[in-house]
Amino acid sequence: MIVTINPATGEELAAYPAMLAGDIDVLFRHSERDFRHWRNSTFDERRLCMKRVAELLRQQAEEHGRLITLEMGKPLAQAIAEVNKCAWVCDYFADQAGAFLKPEEHSIDGARGLVRFEPLGVILGVMPWNFPFWQVIRFAAPAMMAGNGIVVKHAPNVTGCSIAIEKLFLEAGFPEYLYRAVHIDLDDVDRLTGFMIDHPVIKAVSVTGSTGAGRAVAAKAGRALKRSVLELGGSDPYIVLDDADISQAVDVCVAGRLLNAGQSCIAAKRFIVRSEVLEEFTRLLVEKMERAVMGDPFAAGVEVGPIARADLRDLIHSQVERSIQAGAKLLCGGVLPEGAGSFYPSTVLAGVRRGMAAYEEEIFGPVAAIIEVEDDQEAVMIANDSDYGLGSAVFSGDAERAMSIAVQLEAGSCFINAMVKSDPRLPFGGVKKSGYGRELSLHGIREFVNIKTFFLPG
Repeated sequence: MIVTINPATGEELAAYPAMLAGDIDVLFRHSERDFRHWRNSTFDERRLCMKRVAELLRQQAEEHGRLITLEMGKPLAQAIAEVNKCAWVCDYFADQAGAFLKPEEHSIDGARGLVRFEPLGVILGVMPWNFPFWQVIRFAAPAMMAGNGIVVKHAPNVTGCSIAIEKLFLEAGFPEYLYRAVHIDLDDVDRLTGFMIDHPVIKAVSVTGSTGAGRAVAAKAGRALKRSVLELGGSDPYIVLDDADISQAVDVCVAGRLLNAGQSCIAAKRFIVRSEVLEEFTRLLVEKMERAVMGDPFAAGVEVGPIARADLRDLIHSQVERSIQAGAKLLCGGVLPEGAGSFYPSTVLAGVRRGMAAYEEEIFGPVAAIIEVEDDQEAVMIANDSDYGLGSAVFSGDAERAMSIAVQLEAGSCFINAMVKSDPRLPFGGVKKSGYGRELSLHGIREFVNIKTFFLPG
């Protein structure tokens, strides 16, 4: 059985039966059947179903938001916003898929070249718990609009969300098995994920999760010679230059660090600050972090809910303690609260340098690491001194100066005077150990198609 736990109270929420290999094989065969029908559907037919998903998400936003909050602890307002963002991505690809996948014609020495974008088949999605609706639907919407079928292996601690998403696609009128979820006990994840990737029905795999999870899935996909897209961990640098609006920069930095209690691959994690403005930035950052309200994620005004699991909270605390032992200065937070739930306070570490956990590792929680630099060149060097390369940000009053730094950063995206976020209209993904491939936009929808070339003599 798969048991889900409320991270705010530690209480058991529900228990669900886990699937075995035989159950998954039967499901896959049905998915293959429905894909064969769906691949021949028109964009107009697909659009109607996807628009209905968007409509249902908006109608049921509070209901689904409450489920997100119960299962992984996100403050309710943020959870409802997540559901509404999912409706946006459904609408976007419903409207744009036809244009993104329109066949291309080329003149080839008097002959005609044609490029078509055809669906691959049933795609496996291995999805995380931190944005349990958004991560799934931003993967599924473009892939399904391209004519593919979807099977999702969701994180066990958000099994209720997984079932709710499956019901949404059924209610919207998609073929019964075109979108399906499998529920696997944590002890069986490695073995059964390998079984699923090897299965002849699965044609490709998309993973959002930790670097370790991505490495394991990519190895299995590589052995099976199947395409994979990996969106993995991050340790995003936010560079604050000496000509930045410090108050505005702090507001954005705190929002980027505390969203979802810091449990985001694109959360602001390393604050790289010019020495000229370090004192002001640090003072304002600590003041704002200390004011952030932590508590019951259903309560109005709460900005920081619990960490999704107790073991993850313990890892964060270990990373903070190891950084302090290595010489970092604790400016606020850093103390495990008493009482029920896996809460961790907003924490600021100063004097962070190479060799410390806060410098080297991804901290998946509300911990800000401040790193002082003397000039722009050092800021770039430290920003790139990481195994990760997902998002980044630069704060400056000079757009040209900020852009000159942004182009040097080894990351999948860079936001100027703004918080890193994913947007359906822009490609999203990383480099280095943050993964490969892209989600969203034209680039994302073309990850899971066969780009097929035709040559027609003149």
